[in-house]
Amino acid sequence: MDDPAITLIDHGAEGEYQARVADSTAVGRLTWVRRGDVLTAEHALVPPEIGGRGIAAKLVEALIADAREQGWKIVPECSYVAAAFRRHPEWGDLLA
Repeated sequence: MDDPAITLIDHGAEGEYQARVADSTAVGRLTWVRRGDVLTAEHALVPPEIGGRGIAAKLVEALIADAREQGWKIVPECSYVAAAFRRHPEWGDLLA
């Protein structure tokens, strides 16, 4: 399977990461809201038809990469994002 194409949709105070795969029109999403330099990761949603491909993990990895680059901190409100932080203690410096 090819890696999903991840796109950042940034509306300033809110936005989302979107994941698309070549063989489906379904879109995986990780939504967030921003206050200053703190992003609250609200929901990771991957439709069943594209589930089981590691798409949610790729969405979180995109969030982490951008947070490092932009100097953001993250509040993992989403249970999936919170679990990803527990699995990756090296991301602890990004916790708000």
